[in-house]
Amino acid sequence: MFSRPSYKESVRIGDILRKETVGGMVLIAGALLALIWANTPLRESYFALRDFHFGPTIFGVDLNLSIGHWAADALLAVFFFLTGLELKKEFVIGDLRNVKTAAVPVAAAFGGVLVPALIFMAVAAGSGGGAELLRGWAIPTATDIAFAVAVLAVIGSALPAALRIFLLTLAVVDDLIAIVIIAVVFTDELKLSYLGLSLIPIILFTVLARYLGKFFAKNAWAAWVILLPLGIITWIFVFGSGIHATIAGVVLGFCVPVKRTDGREGAGLAEQFEHRFRPLSSGFCIPIFAFFAAGVTVVSSESGSGNVLADPVFWGIVVGLVVGKPIGILGFTWLLTKFTKASLDKDAQWGDLLGVTLLAGIGFTVSLLVSELSFGLESPHYEHAKVAILSGSFIAAILGALWLVPRNRRYKVINERETRDEDKDGIPDVYQQDENNS
Repeated sequence: MFSRPSYKESVRIGDILRKETVGGMVLIAGALLALIWANTPLRESYFALRDFHFGPTIFGVDLNLSIGHWAADALLAVFFFLTGLELKKEFVIGDLRNVKTAAVPVAAAFGGVLVPALIFMAVAAGSGGGAELLRGWAIPTATDIAFAVAVLAVIGSALPAALRIFLLTLAVVDDLIAIVIIAVVFTDELKLSYLGLSLIPIILFTVLARYLGKFFAKNAWAAWVILLPLGIITWIFVFGSGIHATIAGVVLGFCVPVKRTDGREGAGLAEQFEHRFRPLSSGFCIPIFAFFAAGVTVVSSESGSGNVLADPVFWGIVVGLVVGKPIGILGFTWLLTKFTKASLDKDAQWGDLLGVTLLAGIGFTVSLLVSELSFGLESPHYEHAKVAILSGSFIAAILGALWLVPRNRRYKVINERETRDEDKDGIPDVYQQDENNS
């Protein structure tokens, strides 16, 4: 467990971490701007912009949605498309293709989902709030990969690579669980006709991506002209079916081949698409969603926000994120090491893992989406849930930083010593030995 990844895997994960760091910073900026605007005398203009409706009816599907709704359903579909690409890559060519390696982050991710959900339900049930409050059980279960990785990159640049990869893998598996929750729990009325129609563009998308992969890889415009329309049609049909439309992005991500279809070595179409579209997701789609989702009036009681501390939803989410996430992840990991042959890598310590699990309590993008699905835009619980998500994420980030910064200083000394052992080709001896042994 936490064993050193392959050199190629380490380089690939490192590239992802650098991209997610930039996206995390832009995400934070968008959320802060929304919070500031929503708590100024001009707050009404923010909510008027967020709630402005527009959109046509296509294929019998009413798309007259608010800007906030468009951001949550359409822009996040791009984010989930990349999530689908990353999930498929992890299970096809990444370290998760090995069952023994995958068992650890998968178990940890389930623990990080189960314990926060149980804490939220315990708080909600103890308050006597009834079934309405229990609808929010899934809100504190998600980890925001961009936000968490951005914080870790700032405070833990010298930490063992295995820990950073563990956080990323944990978040990926966490996203998969969140996708299942969104698809299953928050589908009230399933329209099979639209779901069946969505299979037509999905099949066309899959066939074209597989057999014209080289064409799409060489011609960047082709994906926008040929595949994007199929993706939009898929999104419309999935939206009309009653399943949350972001699931369309995940499905299409899984349809893109990871390996080259001509049998040669090199990056497949999935990696090409990830390289092209991640800047769009990290630099535009997620920040815009955060901007329209994070705006909540905290300084005024006009919208009911003044009673936020009296709402069990607030405490269920905060405690679930700050306490439940570390307990669930660390607890399930400890159980795995206790009752199996798995063990920590000699370069990593349990104290390091604790800091990473604290950062896993940063729930933002998916948590905000789930809070909207749980309570609806008109519910005061939704506003309180947003405050709780922001508060819990901030507390988790601060606690993680306070714990990891001193440990990061210690690892800097270790990393400087290892750097002196690098070969001329830039590959550390430890990786060179691994490749020679293989």
